[in-house]
Amino acid sequence: MAGRGDPPEGTPEGVPGGEDEYRSLVFDEAFIRAARLQEFSARERMGEHALAVRSRSTREGRSGSRPAVLLVLLILLAFGTAIYLGARTPYQPPVDQRAEPLRTTVVPLAPQGPVLGGAPDQLFSHSPAAEYRTGAAGINLPVTGRTSHFAESQVVTALSIAKDYLVTSGLEPDVLSGATVRPVRLLLDPDQLEQFDRSVESPVDDGQHALAGWLIRFDPGRVTLAEPAARVQGTLRFEEVGPDTLDVTADHTYTYALRPAVQGAGPVGAASLFTVHRVVHFRFDREDLRMHRAELLTSTVEAGPQACGADTTGSLKPLLAGARASDTGGVPAVTDPYATARPAAPALCGVLAPSAQPSL
Repeated sequence: MAGRGDPPEGTPEGVPGGEDEYRSLVFDEAFIRAARLQEFSARERMGEHALAVRSRSTREGRSGSRPAVLLVLLILLAFGTAIYLGARTPYQPPVDQRAEPLRTTVVPLAPQGPVLGGAPDQLFSHSPAAEYRTGAAGINLPVTGRTSHFAESQVVTALSIAKDYLVTSGLEPDVLSGATVRPVRLLLDPDQLEQFDRSVESPVDDGQHALAGWLIRFDPGRVTLAEPAARVQGTLRFEEVGPDTLDVTADHTYTYALRPAVQGAGPVGAASLFTVHRVVHFRFDREDLRMHRAELLTSTVEAGPQACGADTTGSLKPLLAGARASDTGGVPAVTDPYATARPAAPALCGVLAPSAQPSL
């Protein structure tokens, strides 16, 4: 006999809606509770205009959105706290300190006899500069490391700026000849530009405005470079002197091969060597490192052969091959410009040590 609700002749085979069609489906409790629609009961459907189904707002849906809302609120709270603390913090970045004026000392070194002349290669090979490197290759950076308040990269930056200044102010041909000072000026702290400009326009030996304290310059009307680059050797040292300050000390000797300036046609005179010992004390704050510029604290220059009475405030006055110093100003101290890593004598003039000249 057919069951209740079945047709008298039973459920036809192959007719959709038979038990076999839904036998593979299992509607467990989790599936039913997750349903978004729920069918009204027969009593509920008897009401007028009643819908057959209603939407469900499951407790799981509400609880699932709550963590997301709390996460957003926590992010906003943390962001607001960071802004509040940043606005009220008493810490301020270090103020860019004003650069001090450069203090300069320029000491001419007079020869005791006539200046030796010859071919540049021969002069160099018989002088203390025989093993020096040519040009910028002679200015080497030391082994570096971090300091208490500066990273190693910042130390390297300070040393690199110092080297750039030494190369530009002592090896650049246009700077040596007086054709330009712009490459040097671009490397200076803005607080020192007025002092530098005055040293260029109106040099005076007052301890602050001697041009030789800033750069090396020869009078192109008197001398010319016999070789395109000087021979150089020396050292660079760095030291942290404060939480926001790095000092670099450069101690180098430059040896130039010079000839008399030639006007028009005629034989070229013999070359001679001219030696400059420079000790430059640089200072860098963090803004200087960022802007690739330097502050010069002190600069001491010993250069010869020159006459003691020569005016070297604007440009150096080399004595060329065969020339003598007419007056050494009494008996000044004998000075060897190749003896680096020593304090420069605070004299007005010195005697160029015989060992500092070529031995031909």
